[in-house]
Amino acid sequence: MIYSISAADKGCHTSMDPVDKAVLASLYASALEPAVAPYERIRRRLPVSRELFEDRIKALAAKGLVEKDKEKLTFIGRDAIKVVLVGGVFDLIHPGHIHTLKAAKEIGDVLVVIIARTATAQKIKKDRKIYHDESLRKELVESLNFVDLALIGREGTLYDTVEYVRPDVIALGYDQAHSEKDVAENCKKRGLNVQVTRLSTPIPGSKSSKMKEELGDTIYGI
Repeated sequence: MIYSISAADKGCHTSMDPVDKAVLASLYASALEPAVAPYERIRRRLPVSRELFEDRIKALAAKGLVEKDKEKLTFIGRDAIKVVLVGGVFDLIHPGHIHTLKAAKEIGDVLVVIIARTATAQKIKKDRKIYHDESLRKELVESLNFVDLALIGREGTLYDTVEYVRPDVIALGYDQAHSEKDVAENCKKRGLNVQVTRLSTPIPGSKSSKMKEELGDTIYGI
């Protein structure tokens, strides 16, 4: 099912208190990755006391954005935040990644980064050499304070992961092979109303493949 809110509602949500928006983001992220509780998640980024967190939850529940007596978003609460999804291998974090991910975060409220499984990445590019396994690559990405949630891609296709996250926007890197049109059409086939955008970068020469090519196997000894 696709949810929508009126232009008036969107204007109201845009002016929402940043802490309230962070609370909603933490509930959304923990629904996708339950291993980390919402309060633990928000505490990683904001010095919020548990008392304040619980007070905000109650206030948001009174407004219909959070289910009463549950740390779970209502449909209205989910529509109050704009979720941006970015995917990649992220074997070697470099300035190009940082610029891309920051640019993605700027167009929404919640940044979800999908880490490609090693098998998936090598299927797309058979001669690709990957040093870090997906768990370590996930750990590297989620250490960036502007990333709200890092997830390892689900088994299957890219669109199985998109269907799980149900983002509002998919942001493609400037050098990713997927076309905006193909991604949008495949999402539509699954009943997902997703905006697809292409991000630019001020440093197009900053690429993992180029660094690995120039440094050779010595990169794996760093």
